[in-house]
Amino acid sequence: MDYFSPKLASKAEIDDAIRKTEDLVLVLSFVKDNDQTCLQLDNILFKVGPEVANMARVYVVDAEKIPVYTRYFDITLIPATVFFFNAQHIKIDWGTPDHTKFIGSFKTKQDFIDVVEVVYRGAMKGKLKVTSPLDPNNIPKYQLVYKDI
Repeated sequence: MDYFSPKLASKAEIDDAIRKTEDLVLVLSFVKDNDQTCLQLDNILFKVGPEVANMARVYVVDAEKIPVYTRYFDITLIPATVFFFNAQHIKIDWGTPDHTKFIGSFKTKQDFIDVVEVVYRGAMKGKLKVTSPLDPNNIPKYQLVYKDI
């Protein structure tokens, strides 16, 4: 299945995007083929791409084809969206225990635009953690499960 948003297909492409995206938010959305929620998210990302082009670069990553990053970011629920700025991982306080990624699809285009804008403004001020601008009702809730190794 093809996604509408630009796709990164290898670890090298992801590494280059992280290293080379300067003074813009880098959004990596980890998705799975043939998943309705992933398709909904890709639709939103594709539509807002031109609207956030002056603040962000948005890419989708097939989570099953590049497992090194899904393990690194502990992505067990798909879709998951991760934010970077100048090669720094930006954390967002979603009101959930996990600040490293957004799990699920954004409810609306405006929700995604608001998050990108908050990340961009915070990162330009040197912040590595920002507070989510989203209504808590629009943030999917899930239980974190920790495994002992």
